[in-house]
Amino acid sequence: MNCKLRGALCSALLLFGGQAYANELFNLQSPAFADNALMEKKFAGNASNNPNCTGENQSPALVWSNPPASTKSFALLVHDPEGANGLGVTHLVAYNISPSTTGFALNDLRDGKHYTGGKNSPGNLRWHGPCPPPGSGAHHYTFTLIATSLPPTLPEGLTREALLDKLKGHALAASGLIGRFGQ
Repeated sequence: MNCKLRGALCSALLLFGGQAYANELFNLQSPAFADNALMEKKFAGNASNNPNCTGENQSPALVWSNPPASTKSFALLVHDPEGANGLGVTHLVAYNISPSTTGFALNDLRDGKHYTGGKNSPGNLRWHGPCPPPGSGAHHYTFTLIATSLPPTLPEGLTREALLDKLKGHALAASGLIGRFGQ
């Protein structure tokens, strides 16, 4: 009977210990959409020179929790790997985000608040919402938040590739979220 009690105790400790660990993972979420769910049209781009940009170009709110304790800044990338016929389109390059920040409110990314803007594929420094062509299916917009050991001192205007190069050896952890959108 004592063996059974010990076995049950060990099982309970493993079970609850595993749950505590899972709750402490670096986590990125949006109150606007669940992971791998469709985003509303209001988050799509709006550009008069592109007939595929039929939304309001609002940027979704994001929240995160449990970053590594040694985080000195965050970087956020939003990339569509199916865009440009598989060559990919980067919709946001944001960095120098304060380590005390735990999220972005609705339209902060569109309005350039609380981060340094890097150059996205359309060539601007802020959120550029999805603009997939009709008939191309629902694209996957990958939001990647990276906790870094770099102080928030990187210069404005870095491309996605230049930012990733600067983060080599300084990335502590990452968390991702996928929003889908199609026309």
